[in-house]
Amino acid sequence: MKPSLKFAAVVLATALVSPAFAALKEGSQAPDFSAPAYLAGKPFTFKLADALKKGPVVVYFFPAPHTTGCNLEAHLFSEAIPQFKAEHATVIGVTAGNLDQLAAFSKEADHCSGKFPVAADAGARIAKAYDALLLMRPGWSDRTSYVIAPSGRISFVYSSLNPNKHVQETLDAVKALVK
Repeated sequence: MKPSLKFAAVVLATALVSPAFAALKEGSQAPDFSAPAYLAGKPFTFKLADALKKGPVVVYFFPAPHTTGCNLEAHLFSEAIPQFKAEHATVIGVTAGNLDQLAAFSKEADHCSGKFPVAADAGARIAKAYDALLLMRPGWSDRTSYVIAPSGRISFVYSSLNPNKHVQETLDAVKALVK
């Protein structure tokens, strides 16, 4: 393969496996949304504006329930919910993938454990508004987390397909925001 073709192949492969860089920057107004959601298997409508009245909100986008990275990330968030609640923060997971599995996912002990809601993003409209679309799977959410201040402004953004640091990064950002 010619060097220029090798370079093009590497650039394309990197773009396909890398998360999109979040276009919404710290200080930007977070797009308001409401969405069908589940908490411990029970349906309700999540409204960002209502959640912000109670304190900061962590909106974390994930590709799909019942996938390896998403299972781990949900489990890590469920373990940290008492720490988020101590800071008066709400956590909401949002996905555009495997929507038929969200109710079960929201109550399973290995995942959300009924400790925080997950919202269905049909058509990835919320993910589009937050520029959190997965490049390698169009129509699915990327793994991007936002901390939104009660004012509605984005105070922190973290984007990585690796689920291991989203909880600690967002928890640290919430604590810094509250101080």
